[in-house]
Amino acid sequence: MTQTRSDHGYEEDTEADDLEWEDHVMATVAGEVRRRRKELRWSAQDLADRCEEIGYPIPRNVIANMESGRRAVLPLVEVMVFAKALRMSPISLIYPVGYVDEVRQLPYEEPRPAWDALQWFTGSSAADDATDYMLDHFLAHDLELRSALAAVESEDYERWKVKTAPNRVQREAAERALARYADQAANAKHELRRHRDAIREAGGTPPHLPSQLDDVDPPGTDPTEENDL
Repeated sequence: MTQTRSDHGYEEDTEADDLEWEDHVMATVAGEVRRRRKELRWSAQDLADRCEEIGYPIPRNVIANMESGRRAVLPLVEVMVFAKALRMSPISLIYPVGYVDEVRQLPYEEPRPAWDALQWFTGSSAADDATDYMLDHFLAHDLELRSALAAVESEDYERWKVKTAPNRVQREAAERALARYADQAANAKHELRRHRDAIREAGGTPPHLPSQLDDVDPPGTDPTEENDL
């Protein structure tokens, strides 16, 4: 993969694999910052001004040195600030999918698709030796939470249709749909309880539940002890 500095931080006709791994990562971030800044038609000073507005000043000369490859380090906090200033997510600076085909995920590894590396970084696609089960439970919790909310909302709607049905045929159809959504909601709530119990058993705090799902946690659970994620 050949990239130029005008694209994503690499010298003209320089192979990405010739860079040290940490330089490769930093050049990718710097290149994406530059690409996005130009897309917004901002100068380096414009970006510096927005960083200062956020509350973490990054001077124009620091930005210029980073984009030109003259800077030796790139702190994680600056990646976060750049992402906020540029109206992006931090992960899109590190793995700019759609703009860079491949990245080196770790030292001594062959380049791999940027999307695959992003999935690994975010935990959406765990490594074979991953043991961060808490993250697994939170990801599963999020899926079940969405399913439960959708089922509860559909259940409420079908219950309204049962009450307002103008005739027996429509009422019976709504009753059948109501039963289906009630089963889906019950199953999703069961899975939510399972993941929330596992999170607590591992010493963690489950995410806050919306009011529609107040019946998921056992009576007496203190909602103020939970993080509203």
